[in-house]
Amino acid sequence: MQQESIYITEGEEQLHLRHIWQRKGGVPIFMLHGLIENGFIFYTEKGKGLACYLAEQGFDVYVADLRGRGKSLPAINSQSTFGQHETITCDIALFLEKIQSINPQKMHLIAHSWGGVLISSFLARYPKWLDKVHSKTCFGTKRVVTAKTMEAYFKLGFMWRYIAPILAKKNGYFDAKKFRFGSDSETKKSLEESITWVIPGKWHDLNDGFDYYTAAQNITWPPTWHLTGISDYALGHQQDVQLFIDECNNRNAKFSVLSKQAGNQVNYDHINILTHPNTVNDHFPKLALWLKGFS
Repeated sequence: MQQESIYITEGEEQLHLRHIWQRKGGVPIFMLHGLIENGFIFYTEKGKGLACYLAEQGFDVYVADLRGRGKSLPAINSQSTFGQHETITCDIALFLEKIQSINPQKMHLIAHSWGGVLISSFLARYPKWLDKVHSKTCFGTKRVVTAKTMEAYFKLGFMWRYIAPILAKKNGYFDAKKFRFGSDSETKKSLEESITWVIPGKWHDLNDGFDYYTAAQNITWPPTWHLTGISDYALGHQQDVQLFIDECNNRNAKFSVLSKQAGNQVNYDHINILTHPNTVNDHFPKLALWLKGFS
């Protein structure tokens, strides 16, 4: 297996794209992480993770680090002014265009958590990209949080909507890693935008008012598979994943809740659905087989 870092220049910033492959010419896969995360949710430099597993299955895999996260430069700091609007209207297209310049085949899209909201928003806003997409897979993706669990109240109600904005105002950005709430930082703008969207209400762009909800009703989605864990009680609760599927009007989407009762080896949660050692013998092979069905 081989890995390389590709950098895409956007103004004064460098967007990082990790390329992972075992053989040339495989069908490309683009992976997008969620909030307070980076691309390492999908891979390690030693060859572990979903990205590396799928590369071993013959796919040509590309993992994004969103602007200022992971190996993208510079890291988010108090001077960072971008948010999810820039991700949707600029950065995702830059990643996909770079992939197309290297491997022009139709691609698969895989996202974790809020990354699924961002990639779905992008496709709703720019449906011309749908012709270049084989499928879309989302792990633990929700837009709004309605689950009434203690974990949801603490992580979303208290930490995300109350503590995080206070820390972001004080420091100029939210350093989630420092406060052991995530693996990467968020800007004040991305924090504000996500907090607004996670509260049940309109799926509109805070910058220019674009109506993602209406746009989503008027497109034909690629074959889509949503997966979440039975032990995901807050950030990808099955109730809220279903709400997002309904909101997208994606009536043909598959939806799997991974649990021992459903025949899985682990009662997965929001993170170990991608990182648990058992994944390579559990749902990863099923996903690879599903993806190969379109290639």
